[in-house]
Amino acid sequence: MSIPVVATPTANILVVDDTLANLEVLGGMLKDHGYRVRQAISGEMALRAARNNPPDLILLDIMMPGMDGFAVCRELKADAALCDIPVIFISALSEIGDKVTAFHAGGVDFVTKPFQFEEVEARVTVHLALRQAQRRLAEQNAQLRKLEELRDNLVHMVVHDLRTPLTSIYGFLQTLEVLEGESLSADGREFVSRALSSSETLIEMVSSLLDVSKMEAGEMTVHREPCQIDAIAREVLRKMEGLREERTLLIESQSSPVQINADPSLLARILQNLVGNAMKFSPSDGRIIIGIIPDATQIRVSVSDNGPGIPDEYREKIFEKFGQVEARQNRQKFSTGLGLTFCKLAVEAHGGMIGVDSEVGVGSTFWFEIPRGIIP
Repeated sequence: MSIPVVATPTANILVVDDTLANLEVLGGMLKDHGYRVRQAISGEMALRAARNNPPDLILLDIMMPGMDGFAVCRELKADAALCDIPVIFISALSEIGDKVTAFHAGGVDFVTKPFQFEEVEARVTVHLALRQAQRRLAEQNAQLRKLEELRDNLVHMVVHDLRTPLTSIYGFLQTLEVLEGESLSADGREFVSRALSSSETLIEMVSSLLDVSKMEAGEMTVHREPCQIDAIAREVLRKMEGLREERTLLIESQSSPVQINADPSLLARILQNLVGNAMKFSPSDGRIIIGIIPDATQIRVSVSDNGPGIPDEYREKIFEKFGQVEARQNRQKFSTGLGLTFCKLAVEAHGGMIGVDSEVGVGSTFWFEIPRGIIP
């Protein structure tokens, strides 16, 4: 990336040198070019001047009595209010070790005395331009964060208000199916069944989005208690039996029961999302296996399928919020946009990690590892 080299005549520059002649020469030249210049004859004075009125850039000598330039620069970089100020060392020291020490202390550049003013002015101009660019970038990032916060608040409000009417629609459809199902035609019953399924999907999406928002804001509490993850897995498969079709659903565990101290409702929802994802992207006669491997400190849970697999470039993106991706060749989607984000946040809330191993044309294995915790 190229940085535009533009003059910044209004910049406030602090020149630090214990030799008055050097201060006068360098300060005068900078003033002649339109810069506002302040001068300090010691490291202690430089720190007081910087803290009183932070400059845009500091030209700093190294060899000074008392606090040398290296110590001054380290003090500046340790102060949150001053650490971003670029420091250019100007010194008679010319050894490579001195220059390395200067950069390790936090300097951005080094000019050896006796200096040519054209060189100093060019370096000053470049580093002031860099700092201006960094400030603009920081301001743009802050504005983007505010816009993202406004967007998230609006989405949260809209989604929260959607859940009540969606739940009502689902309830009315259930009532219609129970009370009027016998009088409906075969097509009518099929339409009601599809509407129920779509309503349930929408409610789950709304709930997932609300849960993701709560987790991102740190508002969802993990309620840990002793539980058996193999029992949770069996219950998840039982509830999803109606979606199984001809698929084979198995649980493979080295031992039973498998104890863990965790939030059982969150674990169930993680597994439900991963198994549901496997069902969506595997053939109707496919094979889905939940694997449970415990050791002394953690448990590894995996959900494997024989679906189309996920290309390497998509394996991180699918865990991002609204991170749905699809292959260009066959328009195959690899995520629904929220479920895997919820899984990632829920696993991380337990102090664990989540990932996916996959081979295109063979299948995928989504896995997560969480600490077993202290089991009473």
